[in-house]
Amino acid sequence: MKTIIYLDHAATTPVHPQAAEKMFKLMKDVYGNPSSIHTVGREARRILDEARTAIAQTIHAKFNEIVFTSGGTEADNLAVIGTALANREKGKHIITSSFEHHAVLDACKFLEGEGFDVTFLDPDANGMIHPEEVKNALRAETILVTIMMANNEVGAIQPIKEIGTLLLDHQAYFHTDAVQAYGTEKLDVNDLHVDLLSASAHKINGPKGNGFLYARTGTRLNPRQFGGEQEQKKRPGTENLVSIAGFAEAAMIAAQSSDERSSHYRELKDTFVETLKAEGIHFSINGSLEHSVPHVLNVSFPGTDVEPLLVNLDLAGIAASSGSACTAGSLEPSHVLTAMFGKESDRIRNSVRFSFGLGNTDEQVKEAAKKTADIVRMLLSE
Repeated sequence: MKTIIYLDHAATTPVHPQAAEKMFKLMKDVYGNPSSIHTVGREARRILDEARTAIAQTIHAKFNEIVFTSGGTEADNLAVIGTALANREKGKHIITSSFEHHAVLDACKFLEGEGFDVTFLDPDANGMIHPEEVKNALRAETILVTIMMANNEVGAIQPIKEIGTLLLDHQAYFHTDAVQAYGTEKLDVNDLHVDLLSASAHKINGPKGNGFLYARTGTRLNPRQFGGEQEQKKRPGTENLVSIAGFAEAAMIAAQSSDERSSHYRELKDTFVETLKAEGIHFSINGSLEHSVPHVLNVSFPGTDVEPLLVNLDLAGIAASSGSACTAGSLEPSHVLTAMFGKESDRIRNSVRFSFGLGNTDEQVKEAAKKTADIVRMLLSE
């Protein structure tokens, strides 16, 4: 297999060796069901409790406020649909943004079919949702506001604390999809004033198929599945102990090295941009470099088309993407860039997301940027 420069960490990340080692050991040695009361089951329960405690500490939550799920999508669905259905007698109005992950957007569209009224706020050209827009959209009957913490395609960090503050005296619950922020941003659910927060293991060098929903004590939330009383009766089914333990290990590593990794990823992003500039090609950055997560960079290359760009990048040994991995097979333009720039903008058809993470070096990024510049020049000359 040829050497690949992997710059698609926003889609998924390699499992950290320590997390993999932890999982392998548990897979061999711990096979009990955490719900069983015998010695083997109690050992499994101990490991589950330790993982839940570790995860809770990373966001300053309580132990019993963490609900393990199969990933960010399930966590988003449980938060959005579960909260709406549990509180519909208080009102049927929901506020979200038009450039959320589809896990939130499609959940909101489902709720529209159930009789709920959803307000979709558009971001500005920097990918920002402003608190005053949320304030202006609020109604007495609003029961849920769901705004992502960091956009998965352009990396824009939203003013979650400010939005949470303005909701303090309102009945609406506040949910944030923190899948792209968890692991690089320092999160305190109490400081942010959020009631619900979603995260995913495979975005922070943990295993795929695992995530969590933080649900503040007292939040009214209907389960979306039935058949058991696991996870505080909010998510039934025998817990995926091995993956949960791997998730906790990755989360602790991420928390302990947050400043170092964020600084490294920011340097890699700056290196990529500066190398493109040195190559003399024309490009624009989608979103704000300053107000974005350190690992995500979305670049528009005028005069090109994203499909041949990605094909040629892949042939050159560079793994990048056009946006959300959940819609990578779609021919539809990015809904994120459409929300930011409009459906007539060329940016929705000529932009590539590069995202940095574990294992990336300065030399790799320089090489990738130079190859990208060569590909852009080749495509423009055709």
